[in-house]
Amino acid sequence: MTEFFHDCTTNERKREIEELLNNFAQQIGAWRFCLYFLSSTRNDYVMMYSLTVFENLINKMWLGVPSQDKMEIRSCLPKLLLAHHKTLPYFIRNKLCKVIVDIGRQDWPMFYHDFFTNILQLIQSPATTPLGLIMLKTTSEELACPREDLSVARKEELRKLLLDQVQTVLGLLTGILETVWDKHSVTAATPPPSPTSGESGDLLSNLLQSPSSAKLLSQPIPILDAESEHVCSLALECLAHLFSWIPLSASITPSLLTTIFHFARFGCDTRARKMASVNGSSQNCVLGQERGRLGVLAMSCINELMSKNCVPMEFEEYLLRMFQQTFYLLQKITKDNNAHTVKSRLEELDESYIEKFTDFLRLFVSVHLRRIESYSQFPVVEFLTLLFKYTFHQPTHEGYFSCLDIWTLFLDYLTSKIKSRLGDTEAVLNRYEDALVLLLTEVLSRIQFRYNQAQLEELDDETLDDDQQTEWQRYLRQSLEVVAKVMELLPTHAFSTLFPVLQDNLEVYLGLQQFIVTSGSGHRLNITAENDCRRLHCSLRDLSSLLQAVGRLAEYFIGDVFAARFSDALVVVESEMLPDTSPAAFVGGHLFYQASLLPTVPWSQVLVKVTLYGSQIRLYNIETAVPSVLKPDLIDVHAQSLAALQAYAHWLAQYCGEAHRQNTQQFVTLISTAMDAVTPLISTKVQDKLLLSACHLLVSLATTVRPVFLISIPAVQKVFNRITDASAQRLVDKAQVLVCRALSNILLLPWPNLPENEQQWPVRSLNHASLISALCRDYRSLKPDTVDPQRKMPLDDTKVIIHQTLSVLEDIVENISGESTKSRQICYQSLQESVQVSLALFPAFIHQSDVTDEMLSFFLTLFRGLRVQMGVPFTEQIIQTFLNMFTREQLAESILHEGSTGCRVVEKFLKILQVVVQEPGQVFKPFLPSIIALCMEQVYPIIAERPSPDVKAELFELLFRTLHHNWRYFFKSTVLASVQRGLAEEQMENEPQFSAIMQAFGQSFLQPDIHLFKQNLFYLETLNTKQKLYHKKIFRTTMLFQFVNVLLQVLVHKSHDLLQEEIGIAIYNMASVDFDGFFAAFLPEFLTSCDGVDANQKNVLGRNFKMDRDLPSFTQNVHRLVNDLRYYRLCNDSLPPGTVKL
Repeated sequence: MTEFFHDCTTNERKREIEELLNNFAQQIGAWRFCLYFLSSTRNDYVMMYSLTVFENLINKMWLGVPSQDKMEIRSCLPKLLLAHHKTLPYFIRNKLCKVIVDIGRQDWPMFYHDFFTNILQLIQSPATTPLGLIMLKTTSEELACPREDLSVARKEELRKLLLDQVQTVLGLLTGILETVWDKHSVTAATPPPSPTSGESGDLLSNLLQSPSSAKLLSQPIPILDAESEHVCSLALECLAHLFSWIPLSASITPSLLTTIFHFARFGCDTRARKMASVNGSSQNCVLGQERGRLGVLAMSCINELMSKNCVPMEFEEYLLRMFQQTFYLLQKITKDNNAHTVKSRLEELDESYIEKFTDFLRLFVSVHLRRIESYSQFPVVEFLTLLFKYTFHQPTHEGYFSCLDIWTLFLDYLTSKIKSRLGDTEAVLNRYEDALVLLLTEVLSRIQFRYNQAQLEELDDETLDDDQQTEWQRYLRQSLEVVAKVMELLPTHAFSTLFPVLQDNLEVYLGLQQFIVTSGSGHRLNITAENDCRRLHCSLRDLSSLLQAVGRLAEYFIGDVFAARFSDALVVVESEMLPDTSPAAFVGGHLFYQASLLPTVPWSQVLVKVTLYGSQIRLYNIETAVPSVLKPDLIDVHAQSLAALQAYAHWLAQYCGEAHRQNTQQFVTLISTAMDAVTPLISTKVQDKLLLSACHLLVSLATTVRPVFLISIPAVQKVFNRITDASAQRLVDKAQVLVCRALSNILLLPWPNLPENEQQWPVRSLNHASLISALCRDYRSLKPDTVDPQRKMPLDDTKVIIHQTLSVLEDIVENISGESTKSRQICYQSLQESVQVSLALFPAFIHQSDVTDEMLSFFLTLFRGLRVQMGVPFTEQIIQTFLNMFTREQLAESILHEGSTGCRVVEKFLKILQVVVQEPGQVFKPFLPSIIALCMEQVYPIIAERPSPDVKAELFELLFRTLHHNWRYFFKSTVLASVQRGLAEEQMENEPQFSAIMQAFGQSFLQPDIHLFKQNLFYLETLNTKQKLYHKKIFRTTMLFQFVNVLLQVLVHKSHDLLQEEIGIAIYNMASVDFDGFFAAFLPEFLTSCDGVDANQKNVLGRNFKMDRDLPSFTQNVHRLVNDLRYYRLCNDSLPPGTVKL
């Protein structure tokens, strides 16, 4: 063993040794040697190996061990444990305990009747209490939810046996904990003065029913010796595991709960840590940590109980008592003494303890608040006060995030409570109003650099996490979610809290203009003093965050509250708020015009002015004293103001509707000003972040707001000219696509509130055609021979043109696909020539998979959005071209040799065919035979045996859609059949193709890919629900039980265990078509064909499968059959050769 683990041993030699050891372990009687090794050696490796031999013997070969040997093992191993448990290394001792428990799992109570009584005796004898507790915890882990294969009957028996012992065990554990506490409390009768004594304030008498329990909990915490500490931590670990599976019942007594809470106080006792650090010895330091650990373990026990949602009536009172006691602890943690603040006290506590405590609070709010809130003696508002202190004094960001989650749960609870019972909305809000306003103010202050620069600068704003956001973005987003939820409940308060803060920072931003000086190289910001730069940095960062908040709240100003909320807002804001800067920056000095008819929007007007201001004085190009800090800040504020205005697009759309009726000039000014702010930013000289924000805003104005006059605004015409000008420099891809989408939508989307005859379609149609013509100028000049070796233009340039043009066209089509017929018609007319060019180019690029990929993406989007407009003849031409191009050789080349791009090409081709087979009516039906042939004869053979999942999901989706949308291609339904339901069978057509498709589905269930398995099982179930697939004669007579057999085998092999439930339901749905056949023919046949089990075992399996016909019982029987079949095979494999089975 030492040689095996030695650094110098070669892998070759290690394999030899491993083989020797494995062979030794398989020999009958090897355990005797191992028993000798265990009692005679002190080498850890040898002991561990010997125990592994025992473990293998007990779990895999026990059935074949002679009973005399079993008795010997059952007697020797516990004796060994008792003799050496104090000297063995802890991991060897724990392994030995597990081996003994494994024997109990097989033999207790029939052959090992004193297994559990021995454990109880160990616990009761002071010298062996720790050992007994380790045995008890291992028993709970291994027997309550056994991991190894046991028969279902045995699993149920073990659970019942353990439940019978629960009361005794809990009594013993309570006794141990109480004894230790009482024994040490006596010696601590005269405590030193400390913050813990005399803590019974007003809140306490509210929280705790009786003064006696308050008194009990405010006793000083005893100082435990190391041995007692160890015993208590083992007892608490046992309790935590027991609570994870035993039901809530009277066995969990009030005295046990109180005792657990006594120990939970160890976690919030900073005195022990202080003493440990004062006395300085490492021994004391360890003691301090151990005491903290007791608190963590006690909280784990409490959380196990808390996480159970199903609470019996008689246990509710216990729960209330638990909450009261935990809130006593919460008050203790957050009590603000002069000596040190709450935050430093939280910093002194064990991090795991804080985590457990936060978990408790989360469980309380998410699972039990609705239950407890109605108790008059439970003061929810006082609880919120404590939670507030706890949240805003968290020492770590993660802790703060977790607490914000709890507030989010609480706000969701309030919102749903109000929505479900409209009557007492007022009462609910009045009760919690103060708490919510306080929460809002504090969360807003937490995101501001003005108050928390040091902490906020620590947050990482560069590295992206799994959700594609940085640590700072996550912090801000979570905070703004809380703000938004409070806004939903208390709009006026939220508004009046947020606006003044925004106003302060806006004044700073809008006042920057006076500090701009012109220098030789351009404009410079004349703010250089370090302190001024720091304050400006904080103000800009805060303005950026607050603009995000303004954007996040947009949804609370639209819909039914459109008119009402703005009068609210105006009351709060009182029309005038920003300093009047230059006339260029503002249209009139006042920000709000109190129009006689419409409540105006403070937000959007502020936002429009702010965006225009930023664009006009070009803050994004200004030189600053600290360019690495201030320049990104200025760009970010400008980008956020555009994004916030974009968030109000739906509000503007609603305003547009109102303005249309009242013909207000104010709305026109608002949109024109917004466009004046956007246009200068659509340029290659502007940073991407700002450029993209401007493009997104333009898209929203064009798509969501759709004002009639948009196209006539000079600023918009400027953008048109820029995009269609061949000599202008092209924007980055993403921006180019967005701007083209916006311009296309301005021309294609119907104007709201106008009848069809006023939509000016002829003019718009001409404009759209010339726009597309300009965008595709270079593309249309490409010829199929461009890919020829003697071409004039290099291939890479051709590829760039194709990529740039198709990405724009695809986006335009995708965005129009859900719109009115007229819009799609105009779109296709403009695109027609480019589509034909694409089809002509396609064959020339068939071997360039990157180009083919883009072309097929474009065609897929066309088929999804404009197939009606393309017309039948041209659509047929496209499909035929594709079917001709994708020969077997081409498919094989794409899938097997071109890697992921080649597979993507084939997948897109199959997606196009999915659209074709779903088309209703008879138009594309003639293609069905060739599509099915392509799938089954060309694609399927190439991918069937490949382990890689590429192409398979798309192929099976195509087969499913073919069946689902073309059922009558296979099953001709006659009028007579539907009249005489059940008498006449439907006529079957194209049977070979149907059988081949079903065969492919069956084959897919034998492959390891779990995603494909899940998808295909869902497809079969859908076909059964919609088309009664399992009831069809061909399926019932030739395929049904083959499928059931395959699914049962999958369960037995445990290859797709995550889908157990879905497989069980599918088996039920298939069997329910012919229950009699299933029970009388299939089940006996299935058992007969099972290898590895004898005739008697097969009979038992058959008998245990009850003839239940309801879903829950049937699936339970299926899982029992599978479990027991595996168990019998395991037993039979473990019998020594030549065993006679009776």
